[in-house]
Amino acid sequence: MPSTPAAALSVQSMLPVLAVPWLAACEGPQSILDPAGPAARDVTLLWWPMLIVATFVLAGVTAAWIVAMLRRPRDFSPEEAKRISRRWVIGGGILLPTASIVLLLGFGVPAGDRMLPLRSEAPLRIDVTGRQWQWDVAYPGSSVVLVDELHLPAGRPVHIHVTSADVIHSFWVPRLGPKIDAVPGRTNVLRLQADEAGSFRGQCSEFCGTGHAHMVLRVQVHTEAGFSAWLAERTATAPAGGDVPAGTVPGGALPAPAAPGGARTPPRLVSGAAFPP
Repeated sequence: MPSTPAAALSVQSMLPVLAVPWLAACEGPQSILDPAGPAARDVTLLWWPMLIVATFVLAGVTAAWIVAMLRRPRDFSPEEAKRISRRWVIGGGILLPTASIVLLLGFGVPAGDRMLPLRSEAPLRIDVTGRQWQWDVAYPGSSVVLVDELHLPAGRPVHIHVTSADVIHSFWVPRLGPKIDAVPGRTNVLRLQADEAGSFRGQCSEFCGTGHAHMVLRVQVHTEAGFSAWLAERTATAPAGGDVPAGTVPGGALPAPAAPGGARTPPRLVSGAAFPP
């Protein structure tokens, strides 16, 4: 068995190795720790205190458990046992959860309210429909329809109207904001805003079938002028009636919605991988 100094040195040498996978998730196109918009920033600012408090609670519970396991047994009178039990029930079972919930609601409710659509603004509206296993993106007022591709202007609020054509999905672009469920027969609205132009990645965050892991969304944020030019160009080239222009859809023409439990769409190509129906 290694001596105490040797064991401490071994643990210290392992810390950088253990930190690599943890720190590797701090950046990237799908990291909530690298927000690129006001809503995502609110989520991150709420997430860090929750992580810190949860870490302290875990450390405290673990320390209490270790002390309870190692200390010498002691006899208590019935009155002392009753008093200690009451103290743990009130402190750990009532006060601590109550304080935690109050703090979470105190910070979480205002942050969540800022993610909802505001009546006082006139944002850009984009309709997003989830289906097994793709995202259909439409721009009302134009004939532009995309699949697995979302274009936004930077510095401008956008209302994403999300629904589903078959099962429950969940729309999520982690660097721009929280997720919202896509429910058949219901339209939920999410307010997003990007700070600046760039490329991001969205992902369905509700398990929806065998192709769920590959139900991704490529998000491209333009400058205001760049977005206007992109939308005008796509509107001019899109066929009348809203059909998808050739070459703009990964797997070909936009498939018709599949009824729940019915036959699925033909195989299509997403991110270089073909999925069977």
